[in-house]
Amino acid sequence: MATQRVLPQSKESLLQNYNKRLKDDIRSILDNFTEIIKTAKVEDETQVSRATQAEQDHYEMHVRAANIVRAGESLMKLVSDLKQFLILNDFPSVNEAISNRNQQLRTLQEECDKKLISLRDEIAIDLYELEEEYYSSSCGQWDGVELPLCEAFHQQDSWGSPETTSDPSHANTEDSEHLGTQESIHRHLNGHGSSTSEQS
Repeated sequence: MATQRVLPQSKESLLQNYNKRLKDDIRSILDNFTEIIKTAKVEDETQVSRATQAEQDHYEMHVRAANIVRAGESLMKLVSDLKQFLILNDFPSVNEAISNRNQQLRTLQEECDKKLISLRDEIAIDLYELEEEYYSSSCGQWDGVELPLCEAFHQQDSWGSPETTSDPSHANTEDSEHLGTQESIHRHLNGHGSSTSEQS
């Protein structure tokens, strides 16, 4: 069983004041309403005329109704004061609400972490299967060497382009043959010129 908290003297006196205000206002409402009901009763003939008695009863009802309204407004003010007292002084309840909220957020965080870990594992498995499928196919092979995945895709794109369909080594061979042909032509011309000069 929870132990009762010991309040400071100022808070204890404030709560006693609230309790007294509550009892006084409720008693005022009950007494004035009872007197209004009694006033509505028709009495026998007295020395006071009926018109005078009716006017007096009417005035008394107005006063007692005003007292009931005042007591009701006092109760509403008391409710507002109690709410303010609880907000400003009920630290255990505030701390409990904060703890409950923190616990809810921690639970939500754990659920999100579990979902993220599960998603990471699924992605890792899918990537592993894709890499196995890639390296087992011919797309990842070039000159007997396994290329990385990104380089293989770039190489495959370069194979498909019309500008790079020819072999680079073949192009170098053609350039060297062309240079060799030009050199032989120059030698032939030079030799032919020297032979003609000697004959003349």
